[in-house]
Amino acid sequence: MTGFGHAAVEADGIDYNVEVKTVNNRYLKAYVRLPDVAAFLESDVDKLLRSRICRGTVNYTLGMKNVSGKPLIRIDENVLGQYLEALGKAAGQDSRRNIDLSGLLTLPGVIEPDQPDTDEAEKIRKVVLELSAKAIDQLKEMRSEEGQNLADDLIGNCGIIAEKLELIGTRCPVVIDEYHKKLESRINELLAGAKLEIDADILARELAVYAERCDIAEEITRLRSHIEQFANYCRKNDNAGRRLDFIAQEMLREANTITSKSSDAQISEWAIDVKCIVDRIKEQVQNIE
Repeated sequence: MTGFGHAAVEADGIDYNVEVKTVNNRYLKAYVRLPDVAAFLESDVDKLLRSRICRGTVNYTLGMKNVSGKPLIRIDENVLGQYLEALGKAAGQDSRRNIDLSGLLTLPGVIEPDQPDTDEAEKIRKVVLELSAKAIDQLKEMRSEEGQNLADDLIGNCGIIAEKLELIGTRCPVVIDEYHKKLESRINELLAGAKLEIDADILARELAVYAERCDIAEEITRLRSHIEQFANYCRKNDNAGRRLDFIAQEMLREANTITSKSSDAQISEWAIDVKCIVDRIKEQVQNIE
């Protein structure tokens, strides 16, 4: 499910800015981006995200800007001096006058994050986690609105499946009766020339075999139970995404069985309609938390 959450605050001369975005994914994948000065919080932030979000690709970004004038980075003068000394030896001492210091700052080890001490780190941790929780709350509220719309659509699809099953269930006895009449008529035509009559017991046995082979009452009952369970879980507020995914797979299994067992064109058409709806449901539930 998609969502966006944002929270910002200024504390101890530092502007904190947290953004959390999610896009659809049947699993949970978290990508955490932190400034170097707060890199020590990666495991804490990841743990918080996984405790609050169950599904989706999560992109978390923390921005920090010092407004007090104290830099969040430091220049390692020893490393910079070594670079200058090495350049001087390579090109002569006078070359130092033409060295671009801004270019030297991009060299490895010259600029390092200003690591906070224990007390400062604890303050940063507290602010960042509280701010992150607010951003996640906002994100979950947005996802909840989307989830409600999605649940309404899924329940509507379950209603359509129930209507198709009602038509299939009504059609089943008619199919058996039609087969009986066609079978009896065909046999009578074949035996008319020989002036023979078919044994009623033989016809009854053949009809019973056909009825058993095409019996889909059990599949219809199970599918009705599945859509009822599915709709009930859609109405709940707990994390039902994986359960809905499993029920949708069982719904498709029953629809496939109905299609394979039916020899009636009309029932097959309705069963294919059911399969199309279940396929759409299966695609949608991948995004439900």
